Amino acid sequence: MVGFVTVCGLVLGIIVGILRPVHIPAVYSKYVGLALLAGMDSILGGIKGYLKDTFDATVFFSGFLINSLVAALLGYLGDQLGIDLYLAAVVVFGSRMYQNIAIIRRVLLKKEA
Repeated sequence: MVGFVTVCGLVLGIIVGILRPVHIPAVYSKYVGLALLAGMDSILGGIKGYLKDTFDATVFFSGFLINSLVAALLGYLGDQLGIDLYLAAVVVFGSRMYQNIAIIRRVLLKKEA
């Protein structure tokens, strides 16, 4: 049932995104990009937890919100200081996403075998 709801939410989100595109001003694009990257990291971590039977909805939702907010704030703070501090978040979340994808792949390959 959880998988069905997840797929329905994903399809609904894609349809809404296609029908009602959101235009982000260029000034905020860096912050929104960081928040999306952090959100994707949380989503992949949730999928990994679900496949390993360690998923906790409270941890997922709090991590999703806090990671997204902290990443956007880190980018904003870096802009205020005049340094590219957002690159640290890009590197960390990017590497975590690749690690989560690798773990998800291994778990799925073990289930198929």
